[in-house]
Amino acid sequence: MSALIPLPSPSPAIPVNTTIPFADLLPDLLELRHDLHAHPELAFAEHRTAARVAEAMRGLGLEVTTGIGGTGVVATLRNGGSRRSIGLRADMDALPIVETSGLPHASRHPGAHHGCGHDGHTTMLVGAARHLARTRDFDGIVHFIFQPAEEGQGGADAMIKDGLFERFPCDAVYALHNWPSLPLGTAQTRPGPIMAAADRFEIVVQGRGGHAAFPQTTPDAILAASHLVLQLNTIVARDIDPTESAVLSVTKVEGGHAHNVLPARVVVIGTVRSFNPQVQDRIEARLREVAAGVAASTGTRMEIDYLRYYPATINSADEAAIALAAAAAAGLKSAMAPAPAFTSEDFAFMLQARPGAYLWLGQGRADPGADGEHPLHHPGYDFNDDALPLGIAWFAALVERQLPAAS
Repeated sequence: MSALIPLPSPSPAIPVNTTIPFADLLPDLLELRHDLHAHPELAFAEHRTAARVAEAMRGLGLEVTTGIGGTGVVATLRNGGSRRSIGLRADMDALPIVETSGLPHASRHPGAHHGCGHDGHTTMLVGAARHLARTRDFDGIVHFIFQPAEEGQGGADAMIKDGLFERFPCDAVYALHNWPSLPLGTAQTRPGPIMAAADRFEIVVQGRGGHAAFPQTTPDAILAASHLVLQLNTIVARDIDPTESAVLSVTKVEGGHAHNVLPARVVVIGTVRSFNPQVQDRIEARLREVAAGVAASTGTRMEIDYLRYYPATINSADEAAIALAAAAAAGLKSAMAPAPAFTSEDFAFMLQARPGAYLWLGQGRADPGADGEHPLHHPGYDFNDDALPLGIAWFAALVERQLPAAS
């Protein structure tokens, strides 16, 4: 891994007089990051983003394959004679949010916004490829995996089903996510669960509908939905072992059109987050039982659609330790994450297929109020460019530690 080098000239994104790695790469990378931010693309529509990534990788002389899992890109860098391999993943998609940051590089696509920092993740992985392509201080094969559709659409699963790991074998696979609640220059992960499984439920409460003045003539779907919401919120508290962690949240109740009409149909929608598959099974089973019970007591019918769209993100123990050691080697203050997060991540599919680890990279600013920092998925969020060289350093350290050059 290269040593830290002084920043040669002032940068609007990186503080002057700061020692950072890969400083000569930063101007082009800043341009790339801001360009990606200005042109966000939603799940499986990352055509321009994928084209920019492919062009950048081909410019380095890497083997580039496009169209994996839809709009995914894999670039391969080989050095030396070893067949050992590592996969490094970045997500490319944006969120369906109207951006309110007011920045010069704000979204030019109404209704799409890089509100989770995937533009930064993509840029860091491009930067790591540039660094490794010129230093070649490793012996083996690096697959740079640029994934579409992380935001709830299962792009990782699509790439795997399209033969990702058969076509590009990886002994281990790694990814990171910027983490605004951690200070810049820090990193955390842990063995075992690091992010939750995400389930979505939609329950249609079906009555007959009728005049509000004659409630005795029709099952009341709104009253049934109200009972249902109350009962659902007891499942975690009364049916799950207190030593386990889980969340069930009802997030939408929709029904009715007029003040004097009892609607025939009310929809209840929500999410379940958990870490243990047995807990996940128990919650789904109890949700169905509760819905059946409310339906029986209110004379309504319940139609349930329960979707387990992301499994829990579970790090393998050895790779979690490697991820933390690489963070320390990259000059980051690395620490064991005290607990997993209830947010979800479709990198989970890759960790089901291969050993690996997922890292939280701190990007919190020293003075969040002055810098206008916002949390992930906020309309005013913008990735902290000061984290770019830190992510590059971590990716590079992973490769150089896992694929050491022959002495």
